[in-house]
Amino acid sequence: MSVTTTTLDNGIVVASDSMSGVESVSLGAWVSVGARHEPEELNGIAHVLEHMAFKGTARRSARDIAEEIEAVGGHLNAYTGRESTAYYAQVLREHTSLAVDLIADILVHPRFDAAELEREKAVILQEIGQAQDTPDDIIFDHFQEIAYPRQAFGRPILGQPETVKSVSSDSLRDYMQSRYDPRRLIFAAAGAIEHERLVELVAEAFAELTPGETLTSDAPVYSAGDLRQVRALEQAHLILGLEAIGYRDPDYYAASIFATLFGGGMSSRLFQEVREERGLAYSVFSFLSGYSDTGLFGVYAGTGELEAQEVVPLICGLLTEAGEEVREAEIDRARNQIKASILMGRERTSNRCEHLANQLLTYGRALSVEEIVAGLDAVDRAAIGRVTRRLLASTPTLIALGPVGNLPSHGDLQGRLTAANGRATLVAG
Repeated sequence: MSVTTTTLDNGIVVASDSMSGVESVSLGAWVSVGARHEPEELNGIAHVLEHMAFKGTARRSARDIAEEIEAVGGHLNAYTGRESTAYYAQVLREHTSLAVDLIADILVHPRFDAAELEREKAVILQEIGQAQDTPDDIIFDHFQEIAYPRQAFGRPILGQPETVKSVSSDSLRDYMQSRYDPRRLIFAAAGAIEHERLVELVAEAFAELTPGETLTSDAPVYSAGDLRQVRALEQAHLILGLEAIGYRDPDYYAASIFATLFGGGMSSRLFQEVREERGLAYSVFSFLSGYSDTGLFGVYAGTGELEAQEVVPLICGLLTEAGEEVREAEIDRARNQIKASILMGRERTSNRCEHLANQLLTYGRALSVEEIVAGLDAVDRAAIGRVTRRLLASTPTLIALGPVGNLPSHGDLQGRLTAANGRATLVAG
């Protein structure tokens, strides 16, 4: 494995993945702070902070930041998740020091100008409005909220309009000072990079950061629910979801393969039955959202008003069949899809950088390709059956937007899945 790591005196972990035959480097700072670490009254502040980091520092204006990175043909961006926030760049190898300096500057010396903040809050409110107007986008926020009600883990990453409006320059500074601890920061790089040089650059650029108090967050508690919003839409948008497992669970590889074979591609059971055989939906797929200590499995479908009444019970039936009748050929096909995605992704510096950072955040170490492939290869029919029973033991969460007034009741869905899990347990026994 080409990965090298060094822990600086202040706790920052510097990691690099050297790649031969490339001229560029992707690098960035991943901080293990996200929406799940926000107080309720400031829901969305992690996302606001991510936006404001680019709006000027003690040494640079927002325009300076944009012009400096683009003057060397580079790219600078960021994103906020539920468990982490990332600030990253891609540049040619000779501009590595500039990229490190820019990222450090926006994280160590942000200005949080009040006038800039008001303008950016207006932009974020438009972003929230756009999401609300996009049913196949906002439905995933509703799913998270209903699955984890009254918890930071269930609140939207973008925040609520009223909480975003309440964010001030002082609250941003307080939030950053209390949560952006160097011990929660991974600085990762992949591509044309020399590790020792990277360590020197990061150590100098982030020297002002010092450790603070330990940050904790409540463990998420899944609580199934049912949300149906009748809206004047052409399509019904549906998610039927179940509690799943987190990245660190021994069954995570099996869960990933199950999600892929069930609804992860055109050859999957879900796509073939719902779209190809019955023509019930244009868009239909399953997904597995993994986190450090929990996870969600779900099936999304965009369908017509009449078809929706058939799609929801059909999904329940397909889940039953997948656990009872999964074939080795399906497992092999799904396993190869995941392997190909991982191995092809390793040809890009940005993918390798992000994967490295996320592995260090999640596991505290870098996973070799060989270890990941071995985990996938170990998945057999017994593992798929075990994961299916774990999923079906969960109470379902149903989210439906659009013309959805005549869907089966939540009790009916629960009954179907409970019966399915009973049969799957008998088959396993």
